[in-house]
Amino acid sequence: MSDEMVVKFWGVRGSYPVPGASTLRYGGNTPCVELRASGQTIILDAGTGIIGLGSELSRRSKETGKPVVATMLFSHMHHDHTQGFPFFTPAYNGSSILYMFGPSIFERNLKELLDRAMLPPAFPVSLEEMNSLKVMRNICETDVVLLGEKVGGVAVRNIYHESVENDDSLVRIRTLRSYAHPDGVHTYRIEWKGRSVVYATDTEGYVGGDQRLVAFSRGADILIHDAQYTEEHYLGRRPGAPATQGWGHSTAAMACEVAKQAQVKQLILFHHEPLYDDDTIAQIEEAARRAFPNTISAHEGLEIRL
Repeated sequence: MSDEMVVKFWGVRGSYPVPGASTLRYGGNTPCVELRASGQTIILDAGTGIIGLGSELSRRSKETGKPVVATMLFSHMHHDHTQGFPFFTPAYNGSSILYMFGPSIFERNLKELLDRAMLPPAFPVSLEEMNSLKVMRNICETDVVLLGEKVGGVAVRNIYHESVENDDSLVRIRTLRSYAHPDGVHTYRIEWKGRSVVYATDTEGYVGGDQRLVAFSRGADILIHDAQYTEEHYLGRRPGAPATQGWGHSTAAMACEVAKQAQVKQLILFHHEPLYDDDTIAQIEEAARRAFPNTISAHEGLEIRL
């Protein structure tokens, strides 16, 4: 078993997929990030990027002779973060085990929300007809998800009512509920052996920086942060485009402010605007580096090893 924590980006685009020549460098698939640690596979969101990841997981399974076992974390249930799941190959394999966690929205649980996304006539296969074993649970800020053999694979602990194992061999997942996006969104912090990754997609900055997110991200090795809009676009100064204040997405400057205050080691700009071509995203990255030097714009295939 490797001692590395590996983060790989399979989909980095916001709102809707944008295939084509102008998006080849960064990619046109919607959000999906894979994280591997301690033999565990963690999947952050199920945009169209999960389709390629599903094929890769099936290949690995065939190569090793072991079933696909993965923990899926949904930030929220908007279409661009779920639209790839109906095409996720391991979900149709009866040997696969998928532990699925996400927020409850307006009293609707995760299973109900995924069910609705796959109802006919929108899709011909229901969630129940997918042969994999799916263990679904809503989680909130008072829950800690633990992954590892010492807890039997996957366990959820309530920090106020249960003891939480303090074991460095366990992967630990904590949640921050943000309201800086319509219907709310979960931000996740994943920790293992002193390394940490924060996934903060679909969030909008505040004056002076989002202080709850700053505290949640403090000292992280990697902060993956929404940076959908340029300043001009956000303020309504992009020709032909309205102001996007209140839409629940950030500028790169907002992401840099959180990164600086939280003293993270590396910032990854994420959830790129579908209207932007590769050159525009590269310009955003260049400007962001002047504010926070260790910044990268996420692109499909980007792999970081900690």
